[in-house]
Amino acid sequence: MDDSDQTEIAIPQREVQRLLGRCLIRVQQYEKLLKVMVAWQELSGTLQTLPGASDARLAETSDKTLGALVGRLMGTCIVPAGNEPPDYIPDQPEASIHVQLRTHFAIQPDAYEALKVELRELVTLRNTLVHHFIEQHDIGTVEGCLHAQESLRSAYNKIDRHFNQLMTFARHMDEAKQEMARLVQTPEFREMVVNGIEPNGQVHWPIAGIVTALRKAYRELAVDGWVNLDAAARWVSEHQPEQTPQKYGCSRWRHVIHESKQFELRRFTHNGVFGAWFREYPEESTKAIGA
Repeated sequence: MDDSDQTEIAIPQREVQRLLGRCLIRVQQYEKLLKVMVAWQELSGTLQTLPGASDARLAETSDKTLGALVGRLMGTCIVPAGNEPPDYIPDQPEASIHVQLRTHFAIQPDAYEALKVELRELVTLRNTLVHHFIEQHDIGTVEGCLHAQESLRSAYNKIDRHFNQLMTFARHMDEAKQEMARLVQTPEFREMVVNGIEPNGQVHWPIAGIVTALRKAYRELAVDGWVNLDAAARWVSEHQPEQTPQKYGCSRWRHVIHESKQFELRRFTHNGVFGAWFREYPEESTKAIGA
């Protein structure tokens, strides 16, 4: 091949390179967005473990192939209408609040099956571009370069269409996250998290704020493993005055002890003082009571 031939082929070859690079960059953008969506689609854990859940999910998806990510997308993020996943009931200790944040999109079954086929084709297209493009196109000739360019333009249009579709799903997911962010700042959510009081008024006693306050009083005032209830009530009133029996639908502190089932209560004389004394149940007794 003389210099003129090399000059003639160089320009179409560079165009092939540009178009191929454009396709691969778009594929990588798609994969990056897909990893974030799959990671954020479902987060679950206790109030203590939830802050690190997103980092763990992102790390877990970081090395997944496009095929595996698409499988996750169509298995959890996008589901056929009428086949939504059931609510997950965690096996967690009673003394913790388990939070689950899940986003999924339900589409008509025929549209779901069609999308599955299209995404399988997208995975095949990506693998072809990365591993087999040169095998399928003779870019040593001008004609071969022109055919390659046409193929790459068509490939980019397909990839870009899927990317824009994924962006639409991502925007809806982001809106759901923003709504959740607004929710966690409401007084109702704070009552549930800090005090264990659900919006319907039901009290989750093991993590109720008043129970936590009584435990603190117990640690401060315990004598021989017991605490005088009146002394504990005075301690709570002084240090956490917002924690009152009435807040939890109880008339008296003994009512709190009875309803919470977190403490053992007895009446006897201890160190010369007669009255109601309480202590925390041993762990084995607590499990039996909650069973």
